[in-house]
Amino acid sequence: MPDVPHRPEAFTSETEPAALEDLRTRLRATRWPDAPEDAGWSLGTDLAYLRELVAYWADGFDWPAQEARLARLPRFRVRLGGLGIHFVHARAVAPAGPVLPLVLSHGWPDSFWRYTKVIPLLTDPGAHGADPSDAFDVVVPDMPGYGYSDRPAGQPLDSIAVAGLWAELMSVLGYERFGAAGGDIGSHVSRYLGLDHPDRVVAVHRMDGGLPAHAGDPADLTPEERAWFQDAVAWGAAEGAYGAVHRTKPQTAAFGLTDSPAGLAAWIVEKLRAWSDCGGDVERRFTKDEILTNVTLYWLTGTIGSSMRMYHANAAIPPAQLARRVEVPSGFSLFRGDIVRPPRAWLERTTNVVRVTEPERGGHFAPFEEPELYAEELRAFFRPYRTAATG
Repeated sequence: MPDVPHRPEAFTSETEPAALEDLRTRLRATRWPDAPEDAGWSLGTDLAYLRELVAYWADGFDWPAQEARLARLPRFRVRLGGLGIHFVHARAVAPAGPVLPLVLSHGWPDSFWRYTKVIPLLTDPGAHGADPSDAFDVVVPDMPGYGYSDRPAGQPLDSIAVAGLWAELMSVLGYERFGAAGGDIGSHVSRYLGLDHPDRVVAVHRMDGGLPAHAGDPADLTPEERAWFQDAVAWGAAEGAYGAVHRTKPQTAAFGLTDSPAGLAAWIVEKLRAWSDCGGDVERRFTKDEILTNVTLYWLTGTIGSSMRMYHANAAIPPAQLARRVEVPSGFSLFRGDIVRPPRAWLERTTNVVRVTEPERGGHFAPFEEPELYAEELRAFFRPYRTAATG
């Protein structure tokens, strides 16, 4: 990508036809593995489903139409910490009261894509059946190494460093005080925004509490916490192989995933299915076009390897950092279909918890799966803190 200025400039992506033709050629030449009869999704991505998805990707998926749709969002690039950072900056429409700036942080395996459905609900609530006084100015950056942000050439950035970049970004945009929200890795980034910038962050909303890590006496844990620890260990044994690869040897996996679009789709779609509230049918939550928009963003930007390396960086965060207490008012929306949902007692150990809800629908990608429900969760949580950001 071209050099990026230190002030935000409008950004629009436009894919060269040759890049799309190369993609289609690779898809049509996929060398397929075998699979046991009736394996389905039990061993990972289902062979029959991926064949169907890849065939549509090669000969039915309209990336230029999806790219044009994404271009309707107000997107920018700016240089922060020596890196070009891509972000959406959508201002409130016809607000009826104080406007709260809000930075939304995504996770893996996604990018700003995670919030594309929810942005208009937050900036223009009155047009979507909600109170116009709940309008936000919304900022959705792509983390370094994800989407249209630069890939760090040196060591990958951890969540602490990314939180520092987001604080700088909000300064560049003229926001002295703001709210922070996120899920997955974005939950950790939001947490460190509250920890390291408490004078600027009015409140933090998160969708999870991360995986459990406790250096104290297990006897100090409540029965609910001990049960959650056991559930997390069982989940890690059954579902955590991807994370072990990302934390330890991400570069090895990056070769195949960067070279094979079918392999890339398999790596991502299995997580979209396993972590969403889809009842085992991934297309109950994501259409093929939605799945492939996310996967194609990874393919065209070549960011699967750089995105995985952030796990390696986060694994090196010292335990003392993980144990720090967030004093900024914090809320949690623990969607029923999400993975490894913590009990409130655990959240309160290191967080000033003021609100916990358990929405009945939605999973790990709730902003995309249930945008109306997620938007209402944010409106309700941040409502008491609007004047703190503007008064």
